[in-house]
Amino acid sequence: MSVVRIDHVSKDFQLGEQTVHALHDITLAVEPGVFLAISGPSGSGKTTLLNLIGCIDKPTSGKIYINEQDVSSRTANELADLRSRSIGFIFQTFNLLPVLSAAENVEYPLLRRSDVSPEDRKRRVDYFLDIVGLSKYANNRPNQLSGGQRQRVAIARALAVKPAIVLADEPTANLDKATGREILKLMKQINRHLKTTFIFSTHDQKVIDHADRLVQMEDGTITAFGVRNGKTWNLAHVRNLPEGDDEEASQ
Repeated sequence: MSVVRIDHVSKDFQLGEQTVHALHDITLAVEPGVFLAISGPSGSGKTTLLNLIGCIDKPTSGKIYINEQDVSSRTANELADLRSRSIGFIFQTFNLLPVLSAAENVEYPLLRRSDVSPEDRKRRVDYFLDIVGLSKYANNRPNQLSGGQRQRVAIARALAVKPAIVLADEPTANLDKATGREILKLMKQINRHLKTTFIFSTHDQKVIDHADRLVQMEDGTITAFGVRNGKTWNLAHVRNLPEGDDEEASQ
């Protein structure tokens, strides 16, 4: 069973009188527990694809399945409920609430969950702050934390809902190289320990080097799928280039 399945999805945006074709006929299945990087240059469609998987946006055509449930036609409230239970988000700008402490930021997405008691919320906050190594900073506000610490809070917040999927949009973009490597190592450890599926959009080679699955994109299409074999990639190229262009996509 796939944790995410995308079936012939396209996404268009209207900019004034111009229609922008952001994604073209994307088909993709993501297995549970993988560490997947969606790579490509700016404008390739990787963030648009991530937003569709995260049920932040809806496809123009095609269908998206989360845990084999079709989410393409669900209402905004139904999608919000799905996100609060099944999907965690990590952003490059951290998106922490500045007036809340680290613990309160981690707890925040749980407040809309009537099925999570105050006692369980506290247990989850304590547990995931400990996993990311920030227990002693629980009462610190974001402006009292370093960039790496703020990203660790964002990771704990994403995990607190106990999601099937964690989506990370350029999670290392605002971190220095050493901190970025540290954060990636932490997320890989969590992936292996909790078996949580991680899906990244990135053009950072460090992220790709940590992944065990790879999707390469260009101009709104998938150009290659990859599975890691030790330190190398087994890539299957997709021929979807314009007619007359015989050049294969390359890593």
